[in-house]
Amino acid sequence: MDEQAITDDRTWSVDGITLRSRLLLGSASFPSARSMREAILASGAEIVTVGLKRISQGGESAEFVPTLLETVRACGGHLLPNTAGCFDAQSAIATAMMARELFGTHWIKLEVIGDRGSLQPDPVELVEAARVLVREGFVVWPYCTDDVVSCKRLLDAGCAVLMPWGAPIGSGQGLLNPFALNYLRKSLPQSILIVDAGIGAPSHAAHAMELGYDAVLLCSAVSRARDPVEMAGAFAGAVRAGHSAWRAGVIDKSEQAIPSTAVGS
Repeated sequence: MDEQAITDDRTWSVDGITLRSRLLLGSASFPSARSMREAILASGAEIVTVGLKRISQGGESAEFVPTLLETVRACGGHLLPNTAGCFDAQSAIATAMMARELFGTHWIKLEVIGDRGSLQPDPVELVEAARVLVREGFVVWPYCTDDVVSCKRLLDAGCAVLMPWGAPIGSGQGLLNPFALNYLRKSLPQSILIVDAGIGAPSHAAHAMELGYDAVLLCSAVSRARDPVEMAGAFAGAVRAGHSAWRAGVIDKSEQAIPSTAVGS
């Protein structure tokens, strides 16, 4: 990889917006508005997600919204509303429309859940909602599985970004199927891919970045940590390290030992 490529790869862009941080952070489940604010700043995240349904249903996010908006604006970041809690395309579309009206952004993280136990996305409803929202002028960031066929259909629908899961939401299990994620990355080399959901430790985030993913999105791993602020900083460092390792070129695995120093006969 030449010097120019390395320099250019330090930033990425969506919808004409240049971004430096490859860590996206959710805003739910923090113990206090103050810890949320400090964690966002410690993470260096330029994109922060917020769930409209949590606000409309009186969840803890409702009282944090003024702090969230102030923090995102102060650091020059961007809000990414999501349709969490929607179980069909119609509900997700309506929620996205409300989010655009409330927050004044055409970005939407599209979530359409198909199974309540695993919170796995519904691939059929997801594509249907994506097509409608793209036609309505949204920049759609779909939360999806690591299935390459479904992902290609979402791209065909006009999605700007794909956000395949690492594991079920909030489970903290890390990358359960690195083979599928690696195959997806190699199959869609020009697409923006962000690992979303299931990350529990900074090492999980580093692993995703080492596979060549453009960014990671997480929430519970920081908001539910004993010290959310310190954990946010730890994730920021892990994401930078993982991306740096990918740029440098992680060596291939070998089934046998390869001596670093020549072994005499």
